[in-house]
Amino acid sequence: MTLQRRQRMPQTPRRSRTSPQSTSLSQENTLQNIQQLGQTNLPTAQESNIHTISIIGQIEGHLQLPPQNKTTKYEHIIPQLIAIEQNPKIEGLLVILNTIGGDVEAGLAIAEMIDTLTKPTVSLVLGGGHSIGVPIAVSTDYSFITETATMTIHPIRLSGLVIGVPQTYEYLDKMQERVIKFVTKHSRISAEKFRRLMFCTDQLARDIGTVMVGKDAVEDGLIDEVGGLGQALAKLRELISNRKNGVLH
Repeated sequence: MTLQRRQRMPQTPRRSRTSPQSTSLSQENTLQNIQQLGQTNLPTAQESNIHTISIIGQIEGHLQLPPQNKTTKYEHIIPQLIAIEQNPKIEGLLVILNTIGGDVEAGLAIAEMIDTLTKPTVSLVLGGGHSIGVPIAVSTDYSFITETATMTIHPIRLSGLVIGVPQTYEYLDKMQERVIKFVTKHSRISAEKFRRLMFCTDQLARDIGTVMVGKDAVEDGLIDEVGGLGQALAKLRELISNRKNGVLH
């Protein structure tokens, strides 16, 4: 008897598949970043060259706020800004603001970090960019505000135990001057006009200050332009292109 050899069928190369476990782990890490930091992962080579940071709720500083408060923690934002500066794949930063304000020193720290980035930056005020959110909004290379968004300008307040001595008021005045100098340096509004808006008595019912809506903020020189997400991204791409071509903004 002669044994017939079975002809082997040519084997097709197997396609490389991503294991469900690794995909699930990646999705879980992304969800954890969103829950803890309010941010997605930093862009990779296949993703966008623009990174987005959201300043939402109340800016939390040295004191921890109650858990029911929606907060932006400055100890989360500052490391991200450092990573953005060091990551060569990120060419621009978009800052989205919808904040009621918060800790003055934390807000100024974030604003100073954004201002000193060497990469193009654009801010967009959605809903509101109140109080210490104003310096953050103007700290970028170019700023936008939507038509319905508002910005509240008011004097700095102190909370908790306050010692009624002249030194306390001098310290408060110096801190307020820091905010005024930063805002007027990074926008087209004058210090005199900003102070006048800050101490206005006929705008707020239970406080002093001024509420500015979209177009008003642009007309007074606080924000550069009225626009939305599309305009902000287009401007940021323009600044990135100018930087590559050596054109100064």
